[in-house]
Amino acid sequence: MSVYKHKDSPFYHFDFQHKGARFHGSTGCTNRREAEAFERAERDRAKQLIKTAVSPASTKLDDVAGRYWNEIGQHHVGADNTWRDIERLIHYFGATKLLSEIRDDDVARLVAWRRGHQVTRHGKGKKKAAPLIAPATVNRSTTEVLKKLFTRAKAWGIRFDHEPNWKQHWLKEPQEIVRELRGDEAERLEDATRDDYRPAFDLASASGLRLNECLLCWSEVNWDARKIEKAGKGDKRVSVPITDAIRQILWPLRGHHPEAVFTYVAKRTKKSAGLVRGQRYPITYNGLKTVWKRTRAAAGVSGFRFHDFRHDFATKLLRETKNLKLVQRALNHADIKTTTKYAHVVDDEVAAGVDAMQKSRKKSRTTSRKVS
Repeated sequence: MSVYKHKDSPFYHFDFQHKGARFHGSTGCTNRREAEAFERAERDRAKQLIKTAVSPASTKLDDVAGRYWNEIGQHHVGADNTWRDIERLIHYFGATKLLSEIRDDDVARLVAWRRGHQVTRHGKGKKKAAPLIAPATVNRSTTEVLKKLFTRAKAWGIRFDHEPNWKQHWLKEPQEIVRELRGDEAERLEDATRDDYRPAFDLASASGLRLNECLLCWSEVNWDARKIEKAGKGDKRVSVPITDAIRQILWPLRGHHPEAVFTYVAKRTKKSAGLVRGQRYPITYNGLKTVWKRTRAAAGVSGFRFHDFRHDFATKLLRETKNLKLVQRALNHADIKTTTKYAHVVDDEVAAGVDAMQKSRKKSRTTSRKVS
């Protein structure tokens, strides 16, 4: 049996593979014998799931999406968004649509349909016409999600004779604007931040981690190796050194929760949500986004997204070190081409270097004329 216990969790976990598919999660059991029984049941369920998807003819969208959700989607940090994206596909194609029947023309129509959607806005007051969603949103909430269903189905042993050419359906995205904190914006944000959410914001600022990567578990914090290690964007391994600044952020949080590093204090008792006033609960992806928007508004800082903490970190690191490869490593970029968007921060140094070179040339020519 492959049940094991996390040092920071009271429950046994299971982790096994069947025909190339990985199944893992918490058993919810503190007794090893009960945990092993739970795992046996999960293995039987996994075998049954794989039996229902062995050929293109059995790839009903609803079945594939359901299995993808059980194996992968529900474990995403932004699982609520994953669920909505999957539901949108099922709504568009229909639950009984076979994945093997989806061709390039179907994907092109899907993308066109999704491009016509408007940005969802929340709040009170007079409503203005919402803008259409951005190409990046279409790519990540629709085309990429459908592609992942195909990819997962292939991992189960299913082969498609006419899989769509995904590249031709990927919309061109405008170059990302690199935004950093200016003037007293950092101080204003700090003054407007709730004490219980401050450590999460501080980690983003000190590490350059993405929003979902900031939601750490204690099992991902290795004090001995002085590293934070976890799965990041695209399930790629992210490694961040625990600097003195990061240690000062994380160390006082020990003991707040057995698994989650960052927690918030409930302001009121809410029985429907299982909340008790004054008690601590893990900060969630959507909760962090919501509090960030409120904090930014209270601070009067506009045009600065949570992801811009990452840009702010990168630009300041490059300005200090002048080392693009170091910034690439700090951001866990696989390709340095992705990091080159920060190269503009050394424009002043480039200009100064060109000026010095030109002055040197001019001085050399003047000296040469005098000698001759």
